[in-house]
Amino acid sequence: MASVRHIVLVHGAWHGAWCFSALQTALDSRGVPSIAIDLPGHGASTAALTDLYGDAQYVVDTLAMLRSRGVDNVVLVGHSYGGAVITQAAFIDPRIAHLVYVAAFVPQAGQSVISQLMSMPQQDVGLAGAMIVTDDGNSVINPELAPAAFYGSCSPELIAAAIARLSPQPMATMTQEVTGSPHEDIPSTYVLCLRDNAVHPEHQKIIAQMCNTVVTLETDHSPFISMTSATADILESVARS
Repeated sequence: MASVRHIVLVHGAWHGAWCFSALQTALDSRGVPSIAIDLPGHGASTAALTDLYGDAQYVVDTLAMLRSRGVDNVVLVGHSYGGAVITQAAFIDPRIAHLVYVAAFVPQAGQSVISQLMSMPQQDVGLAGAMIVTDDGNSVINPELAPAAFYGSCSPELIAAAIARLSPQPMATMTQEVTGSPHEDIPSTYVLCLRDNAVHPEHQKIIAQMCNTVVTLETDHSPFISMTSATADILESVARS
């Protein structure tokens, strides 16, 4: 049997590994192994919230753990803010087979999520109004505005379950700069979501030019929920290539 690469899934801001549960089931049905990470302080993690560098180090530590188990041919997938996390992680540990950016930021060396955003023509998105900055330096999402921002193509039941699991996100993660551009040396794929109301599709079109391959989906910011099978198809193709 041909070798299948292991998929490592890194969630975006305010989310957790839980958001990939349906996607992992779909990958399982295709015989593609995957692991979804709870970044510190998110999902079921009992660790304290950290910053971009702490998040990236957690991914690096996870990769080291997988290698200790004999898994050394990994596809690293980042969603939204998770794109900055996998960029920084792959700079620290470039032994990655492929990088996949899902409706994600792909900051260049010296760029942050915010500075990459500010470098592009202004576009209005629902996320801007849904995000609430709190006194402790974190941000939360207004649950009434979360559906339009993140889950516009999802069913009401899936939306309700997702909103109940959102968690705070440190604002520092958006302003800290990555220290390398590993996608220049590691093969990469961008999954562009045409109905996205969190990372504007026009911004995604600009960002996607930095990747080797671009795949478009006619869906919202959360294709792993709204178009699970199609997202699994993309990842399976990368895992088996």
